[in-house]
Amino acid sequence: MAKSEAKPADKPASAPAPKPAAAQAAAAAPAVAPASAVLPATAAKPAVSAPKPAPVKAPVAQQAKSVPAANVAPVAAAGSGRQAATTLGWGPVVAGDEFSNTGVPDRAKWSVYNGKGHAGKGLRSRDAVTVGGGALTIKGDAAGKTGGMSAKFARQKYGKWETRMRVAHNDPQYHPVLILWPDNSADAYNGKCWEIDYAEGNNGPGRMSFFNHIACPGNGKVHTYAKKAIDTRQWHNYAVEWSPTKITGYIDGVKWYEDTTPANIANVSMHQTIQLDWFPSGGATTPSQMDVDWVRVYK
Repeated sequence: MAKSEAKPADKPASAPAPKPAAAQAAAAAPAVAPASAVLPATAAKPAVSAPKPAPVKAPVAQQAKSVPAANVAPVAAAGSGRQAATTLGWGPVVAGDEFSNTGVPDRAKWSVYNGKGHAGKGLRSRDAVTVGGGALTIKGDAAGKTGGMSAKFARQKYGKWETRMRVAHNDPQYHPVLILWPDNSADAYNGKCWEIDYAEGNNGPGRMSFFNHIACPGNGKVHTYAKKAIDTRQWHNYAVEWSPTKITGYIDGVKWYEDTTPANIANVSMHQTIQLDWFPSGGATTPSQMDVDWVRVYK
């Protein structure tokens, strides 16, 4: 399939004031960022949803014993409001969305999924995705009707992305996830099966994970990862810095994941997706919701 062509996006304001986070008494949690650890996952890639391919995350298998990465600081359980972009001096915003409209996501910036859900289960519906009050909201119901969307802007190889997100209600069967997905969907199914999940809630409201997919299922090591105990119900700033030599993840401006192995660094053009994916386990599903304050892309 030919690579998708990016459409011009309105340049968002560089730094509007973040939404306040509720005060938390929880202490900082120790970091666990094993870039060297891998999972023997059997990840199923997404079914294609109109009008754009819809990436779908696979269930996470039992994780191998992790080894904390060096020089990775603890991340606070409640959001500090710090941004990797300001902490690290990433410069001006070059693309993104502040979600300042009301109604549906800006069609010039996003393609909203409409079709079958993960592994053909449930439904991705346009009416599950709304914008209002300065934020994007994606809701998932008890029957697996949920949503997601992919960016038309910043379709590029390498760069920096940062997204402010909270998960107001999170059944473990729903995975809120921020993804860098190949512009050419074939790159997500063949060869290396490249995909960077720079924030995925795959265990209810108490944990966030980072997955860097480095091989297709059945080809040995499938991804490197990190996981962090964190209150995902609070607003946090999740960021990824992707260069030819490394992939680094940040939460609230603090590094929590890094992979510098040359063979593990994606080298195809990618773009942002935002998804609330349903992974039914056989039990009842509690309706869930994720909110996104903004998405910002830096050079």
